[in-house]
Amino acid sequence: MTGKQDRNAIDPNTVDAIKLSLMLTDLRLPTIKEIWQTFARRSDAEGWTAARFLATLVEHELAERDRRRIERHLRDARLLPGKSLDTFDFTVVPMLSKAQVNALAAGDAWLSQGGNCLIFGPPGVGKSHLASSIGLALVENGYRVLFTRTTDLVQRMQVARRELALENFINRLDRYHLVILDDLAYVRKDQAETSVLFELISARYERRSLLITANQPFGEWHKVFPDETTAVAAVDRLVHHAVILELNAESYRRRVALEKSKQSRGRPARVATGKNTKD
Repeated sequence: MTGKQDRNAIDPNTVDAIKLSLMLTDLRLPTIKEIWQTFARRSDAEGWTAARFLATLVEHELAERDRRRIERHLRDARLLPGKSLDTFDFTVVPMLSKAQVNALAAGDAWLSQGGNCLIFGPPGVGKSHLASSIGLALVENGYRVLFTRTTDLVQRMQVARRELALENFINRLDRYHLVILDDLAYVRKDQAETSVLFELISARYERRSLLITANQPFGEWHKVFPDETTAVAAVDRLVHHAVILELNAESYRRRVALEKSKQSRGRPARVATGKNTKD
């Protein structure tokens, strides 16, 4: 009888494995739950110390958490698809320092100080591509980024103002280390639009960073801000701690038209940015 009971008894190791699985679920450690048995067998076979075994499990858990966090932040960032520094051709914008761009992509030296980045250039030179690429690198380096057309964000802020919730809206943007405002030029010269934009600039001044792309140099910002005093104040806050990049190159769209005719004669194309590049 005793022998039969022994044969039907549950293996204590199986019980421990079930208990461990439940505890890892409670502790929200899904990666360790998935891999611990594989690494336990390897640990037994190779004679690992307990410290090495535990450190290996925790290392994998942390790495998987980082991967999932970056995936979430990439979805939240709304960056332009397919735009990265690897796909940006610096050779056709020789005035742009690749080393300086890589430093911006690292983030530490300016985001921690609430610094800004301003990218100027005529339409079609790759400003949006460059801005989104910097944003992508920053997300991969652990920062939170939001990419948005300036007009889209301004319209959302106007709605928030009408609902008496503008302050809360701007405060929620604080979770982003960097807000990228693409195409400043397309904000209408309207007091309602430019006033909420100025409030955003003022609210983030020396606290959180902005990256702005624009067609016009500062001397033409009166075309965006109807009030000269507001224009001066906005520029003053933006440039106080700022890196300014000027892309004075030939328009991508114009190059494409020329290169099509060149390709028909067998000459290779050279472009600075992707096929669907904006400014």
